[in-house]
Amino acid sequence: MRIVIAEDDLLLREGLALLLRAESLDVVATAADPDGFLDAIDAHEPDVAIVDVRMPPTHTDEGIVAAVEARRRQPGLAVLVLSAYVEQAFATDLLAHGSARLGYLLKERVGRVEEFMGALRRVAGGGTAVDPEVVAQLLARSRPDSRLERLSPRERDVLALMAEGLGNAAIAERLFVTDGAVHKHIRSIFAKLDLAPTDGTDRRVAAVLHYLENGR
Repeated sequence: MRIVIAEDDLLLREGLALLLRAESLDVVATAADPDGFLDAIDAHEPDVAIVDVRMPPTHTDEGIVAAVEARRRQPGLAVLVLSAYVEQAFATDLLAHGSARLGYLLKERVGRVEEFMGALRRVAGGGTAVDPEVVAQLLARSRPDSRLERLSPRERDVLALMAEGLGNAAIAERLFVTDGAVHKHIRSIFAKLDLAPTDGTDRRVAAVLHYLENGR
């Protein structure tokens, strides 16, 4: 796995690089600003980019903008976005533009090495990783929604874990149930959210987007 890191905080940038190299991963470049990050993407064509949301010069959304541009230049690039705190718009906007090979984690998660590495590998493998705290805060702020109210407590648990990017086997392990039970819950979620199977719609992504968007 070839990785480029874009982070303006020197200590975090170097700490991430050391952590990843200790895990036998190949950090091919680091950058402190969006221009340096995009230059590194062009030069090294990495498998994964780890990008801070807020970067110079304004420290607003430069990291997100650079990540979008990096994926335009290198389609299929996996991107794991790091943020100091929950920013709902960035989390939902990332998923709205396609969830494959995308992750959104709070920076504090980096210190929990096993969780961080699991999220990184999930994103690199084509999946999605959304920080559990993001999901929890969105749920706490959620507006009443008649379709979400149809879900049982267990179905809401399953949907929350789907929003974190977990697959069926991982959800089963987390909830101490069988894979078959998880599959049954997901089918019920699709039915209660009125998500009929169609050739052009990924119902799993649609369910997660509905869940997150109704937390704004």
